[in-house]
Amino acid sequence: MSLATAAELSDFLQSIEKRAFKRAVYHVGNDEVALDIVQDSMMRLAEHYGDKPVGELLLLFQRILGNAIMDWFRRQSVQKSVFASLDDLLDDSGDADCDVLDSLHVAQSSWVFENPQDNAERMQTLQCIEREISLLPPRQREAFLLRYWEELDVRETAAAMGCSEGSVKVHCSRAVQALLRSLLGKGMQS
Repeated sequence: MSLATAAELSDFLQSIEKRAFKRAVYHVGNDEVALDIVQDSMMRLAEHYGDKPVGELLLLFQRILGNAIMDWFRRQSVQKSVFASLDDLLDDSGDADCDVLDSLHVAQSSWVFENPQDNAERMQTLQCIEREISLLPPRQREAFLLRYWEELDVRETAAAMGCSEGSVKVHCSRAVQALLRSLLGKGMQS
């Protein structure tokens, strides 16, 4: 297996940028923080693993991104315990339901809707699904996003999460069941 060239590394980072951002937003709930985490993760990959074979980059990046997200939560936990009076400032994220990348993707896509009502209903459904994903427990959300958003197989997901393949299957199954119950409870059809 040949080592990644600078162009291959650049192409790889460009290909995962939007999905990595979306994954980080699901975890931290803040676009600016998510962007910082993704950029830091990309820099770490380039600095420490840029010379690895191209085929290894995805799992390395997923592990780096997962660790960076966990580090952010650890820092938030310490910061909240030390600066308890600043808690109200930490959650001031503005309009958390607005996803700029999805809006751009939808605007640039070739999908044609018959009428504005269909478009509005579709956007409401997507926002509801995003909210429900964000409410999943962290490990279930991570497994779900890696398997179904990043399209990693069970083995790759287990490697990225640092757990067994059985744990990945359990987390994904529970996430799917929780999402199904919640969405059906909200009147959505399966």
